[in-house]
Amino acid sequence: MKEIYFAGGCFWGTQHYFKQIDGVVETTVGYANGHTSAPSYEEVYTDSTGYAETVRIVYDESKISLRFLVEMFFKAIDPTSLNQQGEDKGTRYRTGVYYTDESQYHIIRQVFDEQQANISSQLVVELMPLENFYRAEEYHQNYLDKNPQGYCHLPLALFEYAKKARDNKM
Repeated sequence: MKEIYFAGGCFWGTQHYFKQIDGVVETTVGYANGHTSAPSYEEVYTDSTGYAETVRIVYDESKISLRFLVEMFFKAIDPTSLNQQGEDKGTRYRTGVYYTDESQYHIIRQVFDEQQANISSQLVVELMPLENFYRAEEYHQNYLDKNPQGYCHLPLALFEYAKKARDNKM
């Protein structure tokens, strides 16, 4: 199993989206790449800790590729919106891809370059190593499963799309 971390705005929807994709075996919401120790949601919400709401994705590389996951990530974000996705605003809602193995960088960079070539505005998605990750409080884990009517910046059609998406290169 491999892992990758995606910050795609509010982590409730980002987690729910990735859970739909065949080959994703585990997701965990939390806070990544900040400068305090063991932050709480209330602390992260102040935008003073440097953390981004992030989803840890564990995937089966025999079923799905890192490239495909990064491509799917770009389908779920506005890569030109700085510190905002949907109505969610603040540095905690910035977008980013955080890797744990240097060998992942080249693949992710290729997808970033392809995405940039297709738009006229500058990408504002972070691409950097994971510095730290703290699991969010339990009530945030699988939030949209527990609260099906809960707020989400992602359209329901995107979840259906993710259920049907397949990595054709596998």
